[in-house]
Amino acid sequence: MDITLALGGGGAKGNAHIGVLRVLEQEGFRVRAVAGTSFGGIVAAFYAAGYSPQEIEEIFSAVDQAHLYGRRPNEGPALLGLAGVERFLDEYIGERTFDDLRIPCALTAVDLNSTSEIVLQEGKVKDAVLATIALPGIFPACHMEGYELVDGGVLDPVPVSVARSLAPSLPVVAVVLSRPVGEPSAAWSLALPGVPSPIAHGLRRLRVTQAMDVFLRSVEIGSRMVTELRLKVDAPDVVIRPKVAHIGLLQQVDVAEVARLGEEAAREVLPDLRRVVSWPNRLWRALVARGR
Repeated sequence: MDITLALGGGGAKGNAHIGVLRVLEQEGFRVRAVAGTSFGGIVAAFYAAGYSPQEIEEIFSAVDQAHLYGRRPNEGPALLGLAGVERFLDEYIGERTFDDLRIPCALTAVDLNSTSEIVLQEGKVKDAVLATIALPGIFPACHMEGYELVDGGVLDPVPVSVARSLAPSLPVVAVVLSRPVGEPSAAWSLALPGVPSPIAHGLRRLRVTQAMDVFLRSVEIGSRMVTELRLKVDAPDVVIRPKVAHIGLLQQVDVAEVARLGEEAAREVLPDLRRVVSWPNRLWRALVARGR
C-alpha cells in the first residue's frame, strides 16, 4: 500500500506528524516519498533520513525546547534565531544531502526577492530545513544560492503538488495542521523560548510579544485561507487533520501527547486511506499519470 505524504506547517503542532507516520506504518502503508513545509519539513527530513516515528518522537522529546532559538552574532533581523536548531540538525542530520536520503524528499521555501516558491531537493538537507522553517519576522531569512528564503508556508502551507511531483502515480495524503476556514481561531499566546529573562521582561514591558501575538494570529488566518484554496486546487487523495489548533506556534509541548493527536486523526481516516490504495484507484492514477 504505497503512498506519498505532504506534511504541512504549523510550528509545535507539527509533532502530530509523528503520530500520523506511526499509524501509517502500523497499518501497512509504505511512504514512498515525502514533501514538507516548515515543521512538516523537519519531520519529512528526519523520516526520509531513516529515523522511525518512535526514534523521531524520542529525539524531539529530549530536546530542550527553551533553548532552541538563540541568536548568532551578525544574524539577520528577526525576533528569534535558529542557533539551537542548527546545532540540533548538526547532531541528527549532519552533512547528509538529499541524495543520501532513503526515499525521495522535497522541502519548500519562498524567495523574498522573486516572491516565488522554491522547491529544495538538492544539496545539504540541513540547509533546506533551516530555510523551510524561517518564519518571516520571527526567524532570520536563509541566504542560499542567491535566494533569500523564508518559510514555505507563506505560499503553500501543505505542499501537495510538490509531493505529487515526487511520485505521480501514487496517492497523496496531506496532513493539515490548521482548522478549516470558518471555524474560530483558538486562543494562544506567543512564548519567547530561548530569550534570556531580563530581555524577555523588557520585551513584555514594550508589549512586543503582544504585538507579535496579534501579527501571528493574523498570519494564521491568512494561512488558513491559503491552505483551503490550495487543497481545492491540488486535490490530495486523503486529508488528515489532527486536532491541534489549540497549540501555539512556538509553544513548549509534550511531544508524545501531540503525536497522539496525530495518531487519532490518522485512525479516523483509515477507511479513506484503504480506499485510495485499492486496485481500481491505483489503475486510474496510473492511467492519469501516463497521460500527463
